[in-house]
Amino acid sequence: PKCAFCGKIDEEFLCENCKKRMKEKESFRINRYKDNNFKEHVSLYKYKDIRKEILDYKFNDKSYYYRAFSNILLNNKNICKILKSYDIIVPVPIHKKRKFQRGYNQAELITKQIAIELNKSGLSKFKSVNILVKNKNTRAQSTLNKIERIENVKNIYEINWKEIEKKQIKNSMKILLFDDIYTTGATANECAKIIKKELNPKKIGILTLAKD
Repeated sequence: PKCAFCGKIDEEFLCENCKKRMKEKESFRINRYKDNNFKEHVSLYKYKDIRKEILDYKFNDKSYYYRAFSNILLNNKNICKILKSYDIIVPVPIHKKRKFQRGYNQAELITKQIAIELNKSGLSKFKSVNILVKNKNTRAQSTLNKIERIENVKNIYEINWKEIEKKQIKNSMKILLFDDIYTTGATANECAKIIKKELNPKKIGILTLAKD
């Protein structure tokens, strides 16, 4: 095991120097909404402060960054408190073609690790569940303006009913969606909309590493 960011041998996949550096960049923020399909959005960083790390993770074949990012989230008391107020965490899906090209869904790797670590700490009912599927390989949101982003994600997500049945997901659950970046909220709101419509959960929230 070694630190994802500098390569130094470290059991936690995040050495003390990099942990300190990333801690100094933290800018925990929680926004609550009445008009969106989700109730709250929680982020830990400003995107400009960890842009390089996120781009490396997503596009430079550094899937192993998920261990470091998971530890960073779990080492923050505010984030842990938020996580423990939900029943399941759901990664925002990417299309199967893009997942094949990249080799992984960056959000899914982090949610699975978070669930593993929380279960170790005694929160055994907390699950990472792929209850959403992206049915269309759309243009990258980062290339579009705000209006185009909203149109680009319309009706492209659907519920994975097999996973719902397999993991025994109930309507009364509190569901936390996870993604790496929150920019306009178009993707998050569209994902929350289909979950709200089909599953009628008790609460839907959004957690991201960064907010642009």
